[in-house]
Amino acid sequence: MTTWFITGVNSGFGRELAEQLLSRGDRVAGTVRREGSVDDLREKYGDQFWLGHLDVTDLPAVRTVVDTAFAALGRIDVVVINAGYGLFGAAEELADEQVRHQIATNLLGSIQTARAALPHLRAQGGGRIIQLSSVAGLTAHPGASLYHASKWGVEGFFEALAPEVAPFGIGVTLVEPGGARTAFAGGSLQMGTPLAVYDGTPAAFVRGVQGNTDLLPGDPAKIAAEIIASATREPAPLRLVLGSDSYEGVTTALRARLASVEADV
Repeated sequence: MTTWFITGVNSGFGRELAEQLLSRGDRVAGTVRREGSVDDLREKYGDQFWLGHLDVTDLPAVRTVVDTAFAALGRIDVVVINAGYGLFGAAEELADEQVRHQIATNLLGSIQTARAALPHLRAQGGGRIIQLSSVAGLTAHPGASLYHASKWGVEGFFEALAPEVAPFGIGVTLVEPGGARTAFAGGSLQMGTPLAVYDGTPAAFVRGVQGNTDLLPGDPAKIAAEIIASATREPAPLRLVLGSDSYEGVTTALRARLASVEADV
C-alpha cells in the first residue's frame, strides 16, 4: 500500500487521482479549500482517506497542513501538487488582485508545498514529488499571459529542484497535460474584464474557452492513471507530456524556439 498526499482533491485531476488510488487500496491525504466538498469520499473510505482544509495561498498554513499529514500518517510516499486554476484574458484586462492570486495559488502555493514536504521526504529516506503543470508551462498564447507566467515559473522551479534533491532519493516529475474534460474550463477558470479594444484580436480567443469542457480531447481518468503509473518509474521521469494536443503544442513550441535561437547565431 502506497500513501499519497494530494492538494485539491475536490475536483479535476485531484479528485480523479484520489478516487483511483483509494479504490485500489492506497491511502490518500487530501486537501480542499471548501469543507464538505468530499464528504462522499470520507464516508466511503473512512480512515483510508485523511483530509485537511487548506488554501495554498496561505503559506504558513501549507507548512502546518503538510507537517500534520506526515505526523498523522507516518510516511507519505508521493506528494502530488495539484491545486490551481486558470486565469485568462489580455494582460491589461486583469485586475491587480487577479494577478496576485494567480501567482500566489499556482506558483507560490506549489513552491511552498514542495518546500514543506522536503524535510519529511529526506528524513524518511526518499519519496516522489509530482507537480501538475500544463502544456501552458512550455507554450505561450495571447490571452493567457498570467496563467503561462505561473506555469512557466513552476517549470523552472521544479526542473531546478530535481537535481537538488536527487541525492536524497527524492524524485521530481512535472506533468504537462493538454486540454482535458475536467472542471478546469468551468469553475476552475477565471476571466478578466473584457476590453472592447481587444475584440477581434488574438487575445480574444480565450473568451470562448470557459464552460466548453466537452470539446476538450483529454480523458481525465486516463491522464490520472498515467500519473499514478509514473510514481513507480525509476528514475523518476522529469516530464510527462500527456495528450496528443499537449505533445503537438509542446514540440511545435520547442522547435520554433530553437529555430529562433539558431537564426541569430
